[in-house]
Amino acid sequence: MTEPLFDPFSAGDIEVANRVVMAPLTRNRADDRTGEVGDLHVEYYRQRAGAGLIVTEASQISPQGKGYIATPGIHSDAQVAAWRKVTDAVHAEGGKIVIQLWHVGRISHVDLQPGGAAPVSSTAQPAGVKTFTSEGFVETSTPRALTEAEIADVVADYAHAARSAKEAGFDGIEVHAANGYLIEQFLKDGANDRSDSYGGSVENRARFLFEVMDAVLGVWEPGRVGIRLSPFSPANGISDSDPVATYTPIIERLNGMGLSYLHMVEGETGGARTGAFDDLRKLWTGAYMGNNGYDRDLALERAGSGAVDLVAFGRPFIANPDLAERLRRDAPLNEGDKSTWYGGGAEGYTDYPVLENA
Repeated sequence: MTEPLFDPFSAGDIEVANRVVMAPLTRNRADDRTGEVGDLHVEYYRQRAGAGLIVTEASQISPQGKGYIATPGIHSDAQVAAWRKVTDAVHAEGGKIVIQLWHVGRISHVDLQPGGAAPVSSTAQPAGVKTFTSEGFVETSTPRALTEAEIADVVADYAHAARSAKEAGFDGIEVHAANGYLIEQFLKDGANDRSDSYGGSVENRARFLFEVMDAVLGVWEPGRVGIRLSPFSPANGISDSDPVATYTPIIERLNGMGLSYLHMVEGETGGARTGAFDDLRKLWTGAYMGNNGYDRDLALERAGSGAVDLVAFGRPFIANPDLAERLRRDAPLNEGDKSTWYGGGAEGYTDYPVLENA
């Protein structure tokens, strides 16, 4: 008898060989000037193609969407050509890969913004957190609130990035609507103090999200579009007074879109598995991807019970390029070197051994 975690699965229109997903992991190794990935990225993702699905590191939809040094983009022709080498390598190994579309909003710094401009957000409230620049970790800059006309421009940027992702050969896209970044800055009332049609009620606060979804669904068929949510996470200085009340109508509306999957951060990003995430999960009728603090035992338990269809593993994939196979065999895992997580070269990126070489 096989374990469901290692069985094939259909995430919408994306057929995966197993339910082990490589979660998006920011590693800060792209060309900081051009936002292009390089040969190291090709090898890094190729090594991890044994995952049922790879979700790439978050990739900005525009220069304005950048919030950290040396993160990749998916909006220029050169970026598309660079990513195409990655997708070709993953496909040659039999893998599947989607790209996570990202706009950081206020989690940025003037040094990272075109022309040294202020970051943009739903609000002019500062986040009160740090970001990563050429000077190291620094306080994020005070943002300015987007106008309604500018919001339309950002929605158009999402559509352009979605087209770029298709040209780059990805199997689909994931809309990053979590972790305190721009879309979540609109969704959660702790960062949305607007009085226009994008503020106030849940319906208004979700307006930007659904405009983005409509835009990307004009490019991709729904079965190749996923979305990431983090209702209970305070990541990047964000909060909501009633996450269940906020996210219940959002998930119910997303249900009708026929998406590939819902990727849920179950609790606090990288922290405690708290909050009524299972109550929200029960509302979702499509493929469900759980994320946060999963080890082999928890993944087997929740996949076996049907609580999750897919399990996203983050940090274990850093040091274990063959993580899916190690989990299947219940083999020991490599320990990762935290000093190489953010920035650098091949060390701590493409030099971890697989089982045969361990």
